[in-house]
Amino acid sequence: MKMQERYKRLIKLLFSMVLTGLITAIYAFVWTYYFNERMLQAPFFRRGNWMMIFLYGVLLVFFMQMYGGYKVGYLKKGNLIYSQILSVVFLNTFTYFQIAVLDKRFYAPTVLIFMTLADAAAIVIWTLIFERLYMWMYPPRRMLMVYGDRSDYHLMEKMNAREDKYEITDMMSYRQGFQAFVEKVNGFDGVIVGDMPSHDRNLILKYCFEQEIRTYAVPKISDILLRSSDDLTLFDSPLLLSRNRGLTIEQEMIKRAVDVVLSLAAAVITLPFFAVIGAAIKLTDGGPVFYRQIRLTKGGKEFEIYKFRTMIQNAEAESGARLASEKDPRILPVGRFLRATRLDELPQIYNILKGDMSIVGPRPERPELAAEIEKEIPEFTYRLKVKAGLTGYAQVYGKYNTTSYDKLKLDLTYIRNYSILLDLKLIIMTPKIMLLKESTEGVKE
Repeated sequence: MKMQERYKRLIKLLFSMVLTGLITAIYAFVWTYYFNERMLQAPFFRRGNWMMIFLYGVLLVFFMQMYGGYKVGYLKKGNLIYSQILSVVFLNTFTYFQIAVLDKRFYAPTVLIFMTLADAAAIVIWTLIFERLYMWMYPPRRMLMVYGDRSDYHLMEKMNAREDKYEITDMMSYRQGFQAFVEKVNGFDGVIVGDMPSHDRNLILKYCFEQEIRTYAVPKISDILLRSSDDLTLFDSPLLLSRNRGLTIEQEMIKRAVDVVLSLAAAVITLPFFAVIGAAIKLTDGGPVFYRQIRLTKGGKEFEIYKFRTMIQNAEAESGARLASEKDPRILPVGRFLRATRLDELPQIYNILKGDMSIVGPRPERPELAAEIEKEIPEFTYRLKVKAGLTGYAQVYGKYNTTSYDKLKLDLTYIRNYSILLDLKLIIMTPKIMLLKESTEGVKE
């Protein structure tokens, strides 16, 4: 098994190279024998053709890397194929406008649509073949789970959902003692280290490092703060500097400028969506189109958030404040579609223009729900070091029903590693998660 592990990266690289080569070859054929021969401007010759094909390949790698199209053995099969096809759709749409600019005219999109369908067919065939081969070479790891006092049920449930990667074959509590762990761990392919006291976790991690046993550890909040600290080499003793200040004034100014420019553009582009969605909601039950609700943003400041109404009128009159469940009867038929596609969030463009929110940041929580969460997790207020966001790290990498503790960790990861490039990456990643069911599913009953 260890010998096979050495070649895993090379095998994944082979998958990526073949996939990139197949899709680029399809474009090379279409460009050379269709578009280049029909250009009214001067057609491209040998070096020009190679340049166009090379540019397409570079952009393909960019989109695949961004949306996870190369993450074979990491993403679920369906998610992997979805990521690859989404990458190709965006790339081919960009290519269509690129060719239109080069030739100063628009072509009928038929050929690029057929090219995209050919890409999709190549993606599905190659990925399914390779996935089967990969599963044969790298079967699910047999895992030992060492759980702590805090319930690790959600983690176990998530890992069991990836039966293609992990098989939790045994469990034990850290309270059984380190010696019991040493006697049990042999014969497993890896160890899942749950949320437990640092002393007990350190013993397990050091032993696994010594014995070359793979570990999957649940990070504590302090771990996230430490690993995003700066290294100081002023002395011969290593130091970690944690400034704990949120964003600098320069970062806030640049972030606000980007918010204003992008939200103004979005306000103009989405006007037709507002008209159609507004009419659909109004025709459903005759109630108001928009829904307003008090939320929290930077520093605990309250503001009124705007959303398209997706539930019946006065939905919380009897139940009070609570998250929507998977089959919540309060949700309107049109509301289910809006929630599934995240279109109910569009009116928050105007919250961003007002300065209440940013495009990227932690999702704004309701004061009453935040107060309940803080009773169990006092650190939940750490999310309020930056403005709330329309999209963000926890929205892209988490789910609607991700636990509050895990959302906090994801949001802290964003705050501690903030950069304009990270914001742009999360904005580009957002279209992918808009259509993923697991990103919008409600909390379980």
